[in-house]
Order: sequence, then structure tokens, then C-alpha cells
Amino acid sequence: MKPYLSILVSRFQMLLQYRAAAAAGVVTQIFWGIIRMMIFDAFYRSSPGPQPLTHDQTIAYIWLGQATLLLTILNVDTDIAAMIRNGSVAYEMTRPIDLYSLWFARALSGRAAPLLLRSIPILAIAYGIFRVSAPVSASAAILFLLSISMGLLTAAALVALITISLLWTISGEGISRLAPGIVFLLSGIVVPLPFLPAWAQQIAEALPFRGLIDTPFRIYLGQLHGAAAANALLLQACWLAALVVIGRLALLRGTRRLVVQGG
Repeated sequence: MKPYLSILVSRFQMLLQYRAAAAAGVVTQIFWGIIRMMIFDAFYRSSPGPQPLTHDQTIAYIWLGQATLLLTILNVDTDIAAMIRNGSVAYEMTRPIDLYSLWFARALSGRAAPLLLRSIPILAIAYGIFRVSAPVSASAAILFLLSISMGLLTAAALVALITISLLWTISGEGISRLAPGIVFLLSGIVVPLPFLPAWAQQIAEALPFRGLIDTPFRIYLGQLHGAAAANALLLQACWLAALVVIGRLALLRGTRRLVVQGG
């Protein structure tokens, strides 16, 4: 456990140095947050009927989404992708470490550090300028932190799985381009899931992507509480465990018959 924790901490500290990139990301996400807020404001002004979320809840959903956007950007680990392409991944396989745990630790740090750098200033602006409401209760705040933590782990497991898929492809561009659209739609980052048709919500609620954004946000807003919140957290935990198992099995199968291109 100690080697993987060391890798996690050291890479986390290294990624914290990219403050200029984080600042640029903050400005971009604030811009798009304002645009989305204006769109939904126009929607509520032109739709007098009841909606699944109140105006204030939707504004909170939008800004929480801007603060945690990186949970839905599941880019492959470029260093590992390069090792797979040039064959140096074979050296990784000879080391006395668990390869999946190594890649998972890298994926986790790769999500956590930029997320921390961006989320703090965005949330400060959201609470201070746009008057985003606090969690509905102390218990909702605790469950939100638990849920968003599992969302972070789920994002890392998905990144690790996508990275492992490169063992069967020469280039990872295909899956890297397909994944964002699916994740954005089914996580709730583009349109909050309560606004989707009932049949689409049923599909989204059965998949792991909901746990990245929608589940923690609806706990925060008080829409999921009691047994509903417990069931949503249990589903998050089950998907996290399943993705780790699938990732380990895929890596085991991929490394059994690994063919290094050109060698």
C-alpha cells in the first residue's frame, strides 16, 4: 500500500504546480457557468409550469457542476499511453508492484489535484457572488462529501479502464473522443438529469456516470434523502467495486497476450 500512496501523493503535489492552467480553467468555467445560468434563467421565465428543480436548486446544480467538471473529463493518462505505444510498458510489468493499483493511483491524483485547484475559487465565487445555497442540512453536507468522494474514485476507475483499453488499440483517440459525449449527457453536467424524459432518467440512473455529478448534487439539494440517498450511495459503491473488478480483469487479460508494436 505504501508505494501506491507515495505515488499518489508525489503526483498530486506535482500537479498542484500547474496553477496557471488551473486559473485559465477557472475563468473558462466561470464564463460557461454564467452562460448556462442565463439559459436556465430564460427557461424558467418562459415556463410557468412546475419544474423538477426550483430556480435556486438549478443554479446551485450548475455551479456545483462547474466546480467539479473535471470529474466528467476522463482523459487517458498520456504517460501510460506513450508507454503502451512505444513498448516501455513491458518494463512496468516486470516491477514488483500491482500494475492496476499503480495506474489507479495515477488516475486518482490526475483527477484530484486539478479538481482541488479549480473547485475552491469557483465555489468561492458561486457562494459569494451568485448566492448559491448551502446544503439543506448537516447530514446532507456529510452525505454529499461521501458521495462526491466516491464520484472521484469512480472517475479514477473509469480513467484506469479507458487507459487499459489502449492495450488493444494502436491509438487511444477513438475512445477518448467517444467517452466525453456519453459521460457529459448521462452524468447530468450538460442538462440536470431531473429535466430528462422519464425513460432517459431510468437509463441514466442505472449507469455509473450518474454518481459523478447527479447523485452528490441531488443529495446536496435535499432531493435525495433518507432511504433514497442510502440507495443512491449503495449504487455508487457497487459501481465503483464493479469498475475496479472489470479494470483488473481487463488488465490481466491484456497483459497475458500483450504484443508490443514493432518488437
